[in-house]
Amino acid sequence: MSLLQQTPDTREDAPPGESYTKGSGHLILGGIIAAVVVTIAVAIYVKTGEKPPAATGEIVDVVAHPMHTESSGFDANGATIAKESADQILVFTHVRLHNQSKQRIFLHEILTNITLEDGIHSSYAAMPNEYERIFVGYPTLASFHGTPLSPDSTIEPGQTREGTFVSSFRVPKQQWDARKSLDFSFGFRYLPSLKLPYTGTVTER
Repeated sequence: MSLLQQTPDTREDAPPGESYTKGSGHLILGGIIAAVVVTIAVAIYVKTGEKPPAATGEIVDVVAHPMHTESSGFDANGATIAKESADQILVFTHVRLHNQSKQRIFLHEILTNITLEDGIHSSYAAMPNEYERIFVGYPTLASFHGTPLSPDSTIEPGQTREGTFVSSFRVPKQQWDARKSLDFSFGFRYLPSLKLPYTGTVTER
């Protein structure tokens, strides 16, 4: 065939505006379907590849105890000085933590978090020796005593650790009552932190 020989142009037979668009609708629809299929496939791949968290937990109970303290108004020599007062909230939390992995996990910190008008306030849980000292210094809190959960604990595979920890916030009761949220963060070595929100009733006594 000669290079000068040309195939007849059939586009002249098509109505104006149709010759370049005929069949393009099918291409667009096919592209959309292909994109949806790829998105679903990627989502399934990611979901099936995700590992469940090593630790799960449950906040069993939360008890808050408002405290108001005042200094005696005397120094070590018996001289009169201005009295100082302070407000704080002791938060006693009973929790269960479960290791659902095949390896031991290492808890290394516990945080109690509250959201107030000016932002998030966090307080570290007391170590067991500090926990016990609270009840020595304030015998009236004996009813709050439970088995302490140490922020420095090892949880074996399949094991559930249960106990109580205490955190303290230096805020007046009115500010505590006005909190917007309450949650707890459990930090594990080499693993993401476990965050447990609490929407139940906080007992105050």
